[in-house]
Amino acid sequence: MDKIQINGTARDMTAEEQSLHDSEKAKLIEATNQRKADKEAKDNLKASAKAKLIAGEALTEEEANTIVL
Repeated sequence: MDKIQINGTARDMTAEEQSLHDSEKAKLIEATNQRKADKEAKDNLKASAKAKLIAGEALTEEEANTIVL
């Protein structure tokens, strides 16, 4: 069981506080993982667009949207 700080005093969390803490922690981890996955997908899309431009191939609309002029 984790401890909680209230007014500088550490105490054990109640079951309800622990449950809320665990839930919020899980949401934070999920959001962090989603941001990482989104960034990786965008980076892969940019790399694909770059490779196609270098090769003279047509880009998909999504790839074209990654190019900032």
